[in-house]
Amino acid sequence: MVNIGSNKFKKVWRIEGYNGLSKIFEEDIPTGLLTENKLQMLLQTLTAKASLDYSEIIGALVRRKSKRSNDLLQVTHHKPKPEYSCGENPYFTVRVITID
Repeated sequence: MVNIGSNKFKKVWRIEGYNGLSKIFEEDIPTGLLTENKLQMLLQTLTAKASLDYSEIIGALVRRKSKRSNDLLQVTHHKPKPEYSCGENPYFTVRVITID
């Protein structure tokens, strides 16, 4: 018997980290567990942990255009898809994929 209403495919956020061309991290999280705002925070957190010192993290969080500010934790949205990236090297990306 075929269950027409079932959907064996699900959407997940695919989070990947790279150092140059080498993949250093990969994890899938069901889309219902994180909002896009939380995903951006997650990318910033992963980037900070992987590559920034304390002063650089503070600089990324202080008021823009102040003397200490920097763009090291700036999240880029690659429209029109829900796809984001953060960091230079290492850097992290997140996008929606469908898995079975």
